[in-house]
Amino acid sequence: MMHGAKVLKARSSDWTPWTANWRAEQWRILRTRGKELLKPSNESLLKRHPFLLWRRDTQAPPPGLARTWLLSGGRGAGKTRAGAEWVRWAVLQAGYRRVALVGQTFSDVREVMIEGPSGLMATAARAADRPVWQPSRHRLEWENGAVAYAFSAEDPDGLRGPQFDLAWCDEAGAWTKGEAVWDNLQLALRLGPKPMAMVTTTPRATALIRRLKADASVVETRTAMAENAANLSPGFVGWMTAAYGGTAMGRQELDGEMIDDPEGAMFLRSQIDALRVTAAPLQLDDCIVAVDPCISAKPGADACGIVLAGIRDGHGYVLGDASAPGLSPLDWAHRAARLAEQAGASCIVAEANQGGDMVAEMLRMTGTGVPVRLVTARLGKRGRAGPVAALYQQGRVSHAGNFHTLEDQMCRFGTAEAAGSPDRVDALVWALWALMGEGQGPRVRVL
Repeated sequence: MMHGAKVLKARSSDWTPWTANWRAEQWRILRTRGKELLKPSNESLLKRHPFLLWRRDTQAPPPGLARTWLLSGGRGAGKTRAGAEWVRWAVLQAGYRRVALVGQTFSDVREVMIEGPSGLMATAARAADRPVWQPSRHRLEWENGAVAYAFSAEDPDGLRGPQFDLAWCDEAGAWTKGEAVWDNLQLALRLGPKPMAMVTTTPRATALIRRLKADASVVETRTAMAENAANLSPGFVGWMTAAYGGTAMGRQELDGEMIDDPEGAMFLRSQIDALRVTAAPLQLDDCIVAVDPCISAKPGADACGIVLAGIRDGHGYVLGDASAPGLSPLDWAHRAARLAEQAGASCIVAEANQGGDMVAEMLRMTGTGVPVRLVTARLGKRGRAGPVAALYQQGRVSHAGNFHTLEDQMCRFGTAEAAGSPDRVDALVWALWALMGEGQGPRVRVL
């Protein structure tokens, strides 16, 4: 603890300056009478916490917050800034002393929550209020003795042992082990008269986010990217709206809306989440890379679907998604060959409907020693996907980790919200058909 530090007790009135009425009164005085007529205590407070004036209502803690605040928002909506200001206020004004900072990885905690442009260090208005980062200990310390510790959501057991009175969780919708991390955090959040947690995230339909939204004790506020346009690059919101407005991705990534299973979806998030595993078995019976090739690398062209999958004792595992847009034929061929070689795949399965012999030639040009199998579709995309969707319904396929873009495309496939070519889904279907189709799949030609 730094010299001269005081241990303060949290007081219920400490959050009054975050209320809409308090802010409105300060603005009234500033606009009609000037800052000289602010109360000295309020003027001092605003110098240390100017965000109190400039924040939006959605960036303020909800009145009557008992324990957990869920701030759902689109990309660039100001969620990180709101989280940093909430933590700063809690440790400098409200008596909180031990804080857990939980991000998807340690790097995310440091690069976004602590040292990022909207993080705890960069946004401190006074040098004296800027905490000191101790990287070897994953620890921040303020001059008043308050401390915060960084935790990775990749390691739920890292939260066993420590105890806290405050927690800030960032991008919880992207945590692979979300519920395990949250459960351990709740058990550790046990100090002081009123321990609290804040969750800032773009909401994804994961088990944890569904659970938080359904919990009556969790207070949620939502904010969209467009609300924060003044703090973003000129034109950025317009470009993103033109590209994604009105789509499921836009509703989630721009507006901060959780998109669950739409009507007609062949693959359900609830099924994917229920069967998700941290890692596949070390020894697999087989694994392959499947490629849905693209024939153009022009801007706006379809992505090339490249998916790695394996099988053990009749159970399928999705192991990797290396799909990407804008790849030339030789680029995607190298990408697929590299993934196959790294994984020890028995073969590369590639759709021959588009490109035919060119597909095989591109893969040969990489110099890979992995055998190439060309497959020719006999059914349409939905027809091919049906048996694979049935495997998910039967509990026979697990995702080893999170594959957000692939899963978003899977859960829109076959619905009114689907847009563009389902390139990643096509590659996934080819991989699982080849591994688990038991002779009912596409025609296969070995080269």
